[in-house]
Amino acid sequence: MPGNNDGDDAASGLLAFCDMATLYLRNVPDDVVRRLKLLAARERLSVSAMAVRELDESTRRADNASLLEGLPDLEVPIDAVLEALHAGRAER
Repeated sequence: MPGNNDGDDAASGLLAFCDMATLYLRNVPDDVVRRLKLLAARERLSVSAMAVRELDESTRRADNASLLEGLPDLEVPIDAVLEALHAGRAER
């Protein structure tokens, strides 16, 4: 990719030796590819690196359920939460 320096090429070469899965995507809408290319260019990343970064970030929410299960139950009624939420929004 234009604009990459030797350090980027070396990092890419090292990644080739890592034990990572390969993911192939089919039927990706053209608009998604276009936006991904724009994001990658802005960050001076390859499209592949940008896609991995975005997938990493978006899949972190898969752990949310287990995180929530570990929280204590404060026994706050949902109606009280909703009332406070609506009141806070009304103040804006």
